[in-house]
Amino acid sequence: MLSLTALSLDSVMLDEAKAYLRLESDQEDAALGAIILAAIGHAEAFTRQVLIRRNVRQIISASANWTRLSATPVAVISGVTGIPADGAGFVFPLENYATDIDKNSDGYVRIMQAGAAGRVEISYQAGIAANWTELPETLRLGILRLTGHLHLHRDASDDTGPPAAVAALLRPWRRMALSGALGS
Repeated sequence: MLSLTALSLDSVMLDEAKAYLRLESDQEDAALGAIILAAIGHAEAFTRQVLIRRNVRQIISASANWTRLSATPVAVISGVTGIPADGAGFVFPLENYATDIDKNSDGYVRIMQAGAAGRVEISYQAGIAANWTELPETLRLGILRLTGHLHLHRDASDDTGPPAAVAALLRPWRRMALSGALGS
């Protein structure tokens, strides 16, 4: 089970999208905010990466084998909590588990002494950039173009999908799965 903290719209995102769409009024801010967040969600699904850093909680089996964390790129693994079949969860001592973040920013956890825990909850942060302004320009432009497309076609029932330029901007950031290597 993976739980990713919801992304919050910030004023910089909204202002940049309004400038890109040449919108001067504040009347559509709420709807535009929802469109921006939907565009970011679409971009994350397409690239298979968390774009703007946020907290993640993931429950996995307590295993002595290295287990790859689902959200990527991992910035920091902050804690492991044991989940026993009965009773309250407990914080794992550092010596009972190992963590690793590889050169691709994939995170891994291994439980060396599970004790009463059959499962563990891993707390970590994942994301390419700390915030919207630190996101690489090609990703920002892809999201802005997708936002513009969704805004323009918000009432259309015959939308043919995002323009090819959006995929062209996002494609270099897409993580591909080879033989299920990125699965889980």
